[in-house]
Amino acid sequence: MKQKLIVLLYIVFLLGHSMGYSQERISTEAYINQYKKIAVDKMKEYKIPASITLAQGILESGSGNSRLAREANNHFGIKCHVGWKGKTFYMDDDEKNECFRKYKNPEQSYHDHSLFLTQRPRYAFLFGLEITDYKAWSHGLSKAGYATNPRYPELLIRIIERYELFKYDTQALKGRKREQAVEAEPVEKESHEFIAVNPSDFEVVAKSDSGRFVHQNNGRKLIFAYENDQISSLAAEFNIFSWQIVKYNEFEKGEQLSVNQIVYLEKKRRKSHTHKEHWLREGESMHAVSQLYGVRLKRLYKINELIPGTQPPAGTRILLK
Repeated sequence: MKQKLIVLLYIVFLLGHSMGYSQERISTEAYINQYKKIAVDKMKEYKIPASITLAQGILESGSGNSRLAREANNHFGIKCHVGWKGKTFYMDDDEKNECFRKYKNPEQSYHDHSLFLTQRPRYAFLFGLEITDYKAWSHGLSKAGYATNPRYPELLIRIIERYELFKYDTQALKGRKREQAVEAEPVEKESHEFIAVNPSDFEVVAKSDSGRFVHQNNGRKLIFAYENDQISSLAAEFNIFSWQIVKYNEFEKGEQLSVNQIVYLEKKRRKSHTHKEHWLREGESMHAVSQLYGVRLKRLYKINELIPGTQPPAGTRILLK
């Protein structure tokens, strides 16, 4: 009798556990609500659209209900790959008994997802896409081989649009701008102090009629100002208009040139083709960095998601592409 009672109680426990499991299934809405902040934070830190992160989490983990998500906290289906030294979890996938990464918690899975995309060369091209273009990112992930399903981009886009996940991209960008607005001191005018460079560091590509050397930087022609040079005199020397020099160099009206100051004779580029980043030193302005690398000032602010007219503090990493 006692054994029958134990068996009966065990059956009741299993039924209760089974019912509890079905009741514990996470809805997609609940999943989004639980992980949206992590996705937004990761977007600010790693520049991966929050909409993409959430959509991949939803798709790969079945909104957190898959066996891999429940038992291994793996929300993105990331396999072990060469070099993985963390815990592992084995289950059938494309092949039998495949090795997947196992995490302490879902937050760790989200962090590893960011590292996975940013540290592998095959995903590098994604970061040249507009951060709010979730469609391009969806197709890019498929092109890079993140998943074997040919409908992978379509599925991600459908999830993003159905649950309006793109609003978290906007939220992340606004949040980052607010944070940077607090950290960066607003100025009435962008300081045009220039970074001292040696003209010999730049390739000479021509010589003016007056004997002035014309150099090249980032594929754009430039000269170095002499003492007493004026924008109007340079315009006459190189047969262009004064307003063109002002526009090409993003100078202020009435700009006074200094000796050895870089002056571009062509419009600067949208990004650097020679350097990836620059670390601001004490006294360096954003305009000075723009001139040093031949990248438009407005583009530098946009690339780095900074509010135009603000001056980041020394030690700030400035992306150039």
